[in-house]
Amino acid sequence: MALRGLGKRVRVSFGDDPQVVPESLSFLPGQELVVPAAAVPAAPALVLAFDAASEERLGLLRANAFAADALVVFDHHASNPGFGTVRLIDPAAPATAVLVDELLRRLRVPLDQSIATCLYTGIATDTGSFKYRATTPATHEMAGRMLATGIRQDLISRQLWDTTSFGYLKVLAGALERAAFEPEEAGGHGLVWTWVPYQDLALFGVTVEEIEGLIDVLRKPAEADVALVLKQDPDGTLRGSCRSRGAVDVAAVCARLGGGGHVYAAGFSAREAVESAVQRFRTALAEVAATPGADAGGPGAR
Repeated sequence: MALRGLGKRVRVSFGDDPQVVPESLSFLPGQELVVPAAAVPAAPALVLAFDAASEERLGLLRANAFAADALVVFDHHASNPGFGTVRLIDPAAPATAVLVDELLRRLRVPLDQSIATCLYTGIATDTGSFKYRATTPATHEMAGRMLATGIRQDLISRQLWDTTSFGYLKVLAGALERAAFEPEEAGGHGLVWTWVPYQDLALFGVTVEEIEGLIDVLRKPAEADVALVLKQDPDGTLRGSCRSRGAVDVAAVCARLGGGGHVYAAGFSAREAVESAVQRFRTALAEVAATPGADAGGPGAR
């Protein structure tokens, strides 16, 4: 929206398949700019990539991005290997939206309610509603500037965290029934994990995106430092989301499995049986927990 306001021709897209904006984000303005990945030029003049921790996260748009004259990467994941022709990567930033805010300020783009809604949503979600360790006084100062435009943060928060379908409750019930607690894992710090089969999602009409918050329920038990949720796609691919309370660097764990993320919040994908994926996670968890100086707590920690 900022670039359009500066007179630029802009296409917005994302590499997920299927390309569906989650219901929790349906309120975001600017969606008239969103086009399917197939509508993105094969070799654009410029591609700006946001919050992609690795080139694989570009998904359907990976080839287009690397065929561009310039690929600018905005990110705050410590595990980012540094791809693209221009890299604006700050692991100390609590959210990629912070980097976008600074860019817009340097471009002298006026902050209106539409842009503020997007930036506030980005910083609120990436900080877990300002609960994660990376949240700083500057984070709240930025949020304050967004609120000063008159946006309704109460309605944004309700849509993001407090609104679900009834089907989600049924899927959540099944996931909690399958939850397992393994106190000896993670070097004795404890692991709690569960998984969601695609059949449950199909039965109750729930998308994978709708259950992103399930990990925040599973991470609550005080007995376990690490929590893991495996979500199954229609093709059988397992998407793993994990969190740590602080004893283990889960970004390092997920990196061993081909994924990455933040010190306290990371993920990976796997094409294998659930028990096999969990066993590989246990092994990586044990290796990281046994590494000297492996205690989590870097600048990007959540």
